[in-house]
Amino acid sequence: MSPSAVTINDVARAAGVSKSLVSLTLNDRPGVKSETRERILQTAKELGWTPNPGARGLTTRRAYALGLVLRREPRTIEVDPFFAAFIAGVETVLSERGNVLVLTVVPDAAAEERAYARLAADKRVDGFLLTDLLAEDARIPLIERLGSFAVSLGAPPGGSPFPVISRDYDSGIDELVAHLVGLGHHRIAHVSGDERMLHGLRRRERFEEAARAAGLEPVVVPTDFSPEQGASATAALLDGEDRPTAIVYGNDPMAIAGMGVAHERGLDLPGELSVTGLDGSHIGSFVYPSLTTLDNDPAGFGLAAATALLRLVEDGEAADVALPPARLVVRASTAPPAR
Repeated sequence: MSPSAVTINDVARAAGVSKSLVSLTLNDRPGVKSETRERILQTAKELGWTPNPGARGLTTRRAYALGLVLRREPRTIEVDPFFAAFIAGVETVLSERGNVLVLTVVPDAAAEERAYARLAADKRVDGFLLTDLLAEDARIPLIERLGSFAVSLGAPPGGSPFPVISRDYDSGIDELVAHLVGLGHHRIAHVSGDERMLHGLRRRERFEEAARAAGLEPVVVPTDFSPEQGASATAALLDGEDRPTAIVYGNDPMAIAGMGVAHERGLDLPGELSVTGLDGSHIGSFVYPSLTTLDNDPAGFGLAAATALLRLVEDGEAADVALPPARLVVRASTAPPAR
C-alpha cells in the first residue's frame, strides 16, 4: 500500500484499536493512554500515514493552508527569481507540517481585496504572507477586519499588529556604493524599482544617501521592476550626454536585461560599464560577466515567514524576525572604469 493510500482505518486495524482512538491520537487530543498513543503513532509511522489537510480541517476548523496574493504583472513574476525562491522556502516549511500554499495572482487593488475577502470568508487559508508592502498598505487593516492572521516582509511605516520579517539592506547598499567609488566610478546611476513599494523606495533613498555621502550627485531612473523597463532605462542612460560608468539596478532581472542592452551596443563589460543588482538571485552567477549584487537569500525569507505565520496561527503569537543583513557579493560585472 502506498503511503498516500493509508487511512486511519488502516492504522486502527494494524494497531488493534478503534478508529476514534486513532483520530484522537493523530489530532493530538486528550483521552488516550500514553502507551496506546505511542503504539498508534509508531504504527502510523511504519505504515507511512500522512495527514489529509481537508480531513483535519473538518475536526480542527483549520484550513491547513497559507495564502499568498500577488498584485503584479504575470510577466514580472515569471522572470523574477525572488518569488520562485521565496515560495520554495515557504513550501519547505509547509510540506513538513502537512500544510499547503494557496497562490493567487491579481491584476489590481480591487481584485486583490476581493481575493483576500474570499479566501478568508471561505476559510480556505489560516493566514496570509504579505509581500511588496506599500507606504500606505490597505491589506493590513483589511486582514485585521477579516479576523485573519498575517506576516509581512518588511515593516510598514505605521507599524503592524502582525509579525514582521525584515532584512537590513542599508549597510549592503552602502558597501556597494563604496565598492564602486573605490574602483574609481564618479558617474553612478540607479535604475530603481517601483517606488510605490516600500523596498523599491527605500533602496532608492539609501542609494541617494550613500552617493551624496561619497560626494556624488545621484542619477535615478524609476521603473516597475520589470526587465523590459530595466532595458529601456539602460538605453536612455547610455544615450544621454553624460553616460554613467556604473549602473546599480533595483533587482537582478533588470540588471541582466541592462547587460543585454550594453552587449548589443558593443560595450565592454565591465571595462566600459560596470553593472550591479540588489537582490542576490542565483542566476546572476551564471550570466556573463557574473553579476555583482547583494546576498538576499529569498528562500530564507520564505522559511522565516512561513514558520512565523504557522506559529501565530497555532499559538496566537509570534515574534518579529530580523534576518542577517544583505551583504555585498562582488563578481565579475564591476571593475575600474576605462580611462
